[in-house]
Amino acid sequence: MEKIFLLYLLFINLLSYGLFCADKHRAKCGKYRIPEKVLWLVSLLGGATFGYFAMLFVRHKTKHFSFAFFMPILSVIQAVLVLLILN
Repeated sequence: MEKIFLLYLLFINLLSYGLFCADKHRAKCGKYRIPEKVLWLVSLLGGATFGYFAMLFVRHKTKHFSFAFFMPILSVIQAVLVLLILN
């Protein structure tokens, strides 16, 4: 069961990273954007850590207060919850 949980976390975080990077690319190319609701949903489902790393790496959504302020907090909360679940 623990392996499934860790695989889920890896998947959701990679998905989050990919979505943030894809949205940045789409923004630069003037294409249809990924809705912020989708970015938040994937982050809330466990992908906040890689979502936050993607924000910093590609400099995307860093000027949006809701992302810049709440994403690191959500990331820390999720890390604590994962540690509590695994111990």
